[in-house]
Amino acid sequence: MSTTKVLHVIARMNVGGTARYVGDLIANIPGNELATGFVQGLEIEDQIVSKLHVHRIPHLGRRIDPRNDFRAWLELRRLIRELKPDVVHTHTFKAGLIGRLISGNHKRVHTFHGHLFEDQSFSRLKQLAITLIERYLAKRTDQLISVGERVGKELRERGIGRHQTWISVPPGVKPLSLVTKELARKTYGIGSPEILVGWMARVTSVKNPRLFLQVAKALPDVHFVMAGGGDLFETIAKEASSNIKILGWANSQEFWAAVDIAVSTSDNEGMPIALIEAQMGGIPVVATNVGSTSEVIGDRETGFITTNSVEDISNAIQALINDERLRKDFSAAAIIQSRAKFNFDAFIDRHKELYKTIS
Repeated sequence: MSTTKVLHVIARMNVGGTARYVGDLIANIPGNELATGFVQGLEIEDQIVSKLHVHRIPHLGRRIDPRNDFRAWLELRRLIRELKPDVVHTHTFKAGLIGRLISGNHKRVHTFHGHLFEDQSFSRLKQLAITLIERYLAKRTDQLISVGERVGKELRERGIGRHQTWISVPPGVKPLSLVTKELARKTYGIGSPEILVGWMARVTSVKNPRLFLQVAKALPDVHFVMAGGGDLFETIAKEASSNIKILGWANSQEFWAAVDIAVSTSDNEGMPIALIEAQMGGIPVVATNVGSTSEVIGDRETGFITTNSVEDISNAIQALINDERLRKDFSAAAIIQSRAKFNFDAFIDRHKELYKTIS
């Protein structure tokens, strides 16, 4: 039986859950290759890229730039004509726009790893433009995938792919081999607070790191630690209160070993891999109710799903700090539920079957 040739297209493979999702597919399914641009600004490229068969698209970037975007379209079209893939699988908005505008005999698959409609940096006009573009592109797509049922539902409510076929494929995540808490905290120079509350994400507007800073200020006697990098990193580091330790990029195995409670303050998410890893490590999570986060965190079972109110988030953290039995119960449930929901082999097999069926 011949191998299905799949070309994955993404603007850049910066450190984060989306890069991991894409990279794991390419690394574990024969015939899968990657077409991508380069990371920009303060971002760094995920280490998984070094293990993949990569085709660089020099002008492909996240920012909208008509001249460079047209050049990227020409470069990608040339690559597709050369490789003749059976499937072109695009990820996120920019790659989905450029990739799905290229004609050919290949099938088109697009994965939404979340959406941009709650991003505070996007005006209503820009959101409308994205909605109209995505509605058009959906009609040129053979299979639409959402990372989380709720993400797909929210997109269809906006008229995106309402009459197309959808599936939801959660990430497949391998449990981390965590180091000891003592070693992890020593590595970061944190000391030995009784409870340590952690935040790990890209330090950019859609992750709303300033909300995390506000929560820390509301709980001055609690110790917080923040990991990640991005365009807002330097600003956030300057604004952080004295009870927050700012790390920059951090190793997940060490970071989740160090903390007792995880927090997510995002304005939008798909299914954040960082939080899945935290749950697999038995870390209770307090997270804002956005995207498909509620499909990762069981509210009042493995953590708390809250509004984006400083008071609500602070109260949830305080409830966990005050109740050791609750933390242990959430921890045990988090390990069991997350390892069942986000099985790595099932994630790979689901995509293998899709490619086989669609091509």
